[in-house]
Amino acid sequence: MVKGSRPEQAVLSRDTDMAKTDATRHVIEGMVDGLNDHQIDGIGAFFSDNFRWMGNQGCGTKIGLQAFQDNWQRPFQAAFSDKVCIDEARLYMGEWAAAFGRQEAVHSGEFMGVAPTHKKVEIRYMDFWKVVNGKIVDNYVMVDFPHVLAQLGVDIFDGEGWEAFDTGKKVPPRPDTD
Repeated sequence: MVKGSRPEQAVLSRDTDMAKTDATRHVIEGMVDGLNDHQIDGIGAFFSDNFRWMGNQGCGTKIGLQAFQDNWQRPFQAAFSDKVCIDEARLYMGEWAAAFGRQEAVHSGEFMGVAPTHKKVEIRYMDFWKVVNGKIVDNYVMVDFPHVLAQLGVDIFDGEGWEAFDTGKKVPPRPDTD
């Protein structure tokens, strides 16, 4: 149980302008269509020139449209062909949008040191976007690269992933109680 004062919550989204929900939806839907059309050069229609793409470990952080194109889109498309993005759920709230889903693609180029296997893979993700003046200014991203690598025969957890608790191969430690 947490005692005492609490950390401030939802600072980034608490003052969102709810009247902008439909405009945000329009930008995100167009951007996803652009990604599914494998646009790189035209993707700036949806992102501000200096937007921030903040990914999890293994994905990195891209500051600006050019960095996103050169250091995410191009390497990603080189590693994975026949890619289609499928948002399984989308949420819109004012200037904010979120989605989770998967990309289905073929591993046709080197990916994190793994030579092309030509296997069809599922690439799971979650995105949160902030849209200002019709352009994405922030994109918080989680891409499940451990899952992708597992499909390619690489266990980055070397058998120590917590899935072992789910299958009974490991027993979770009991927490100390007061």
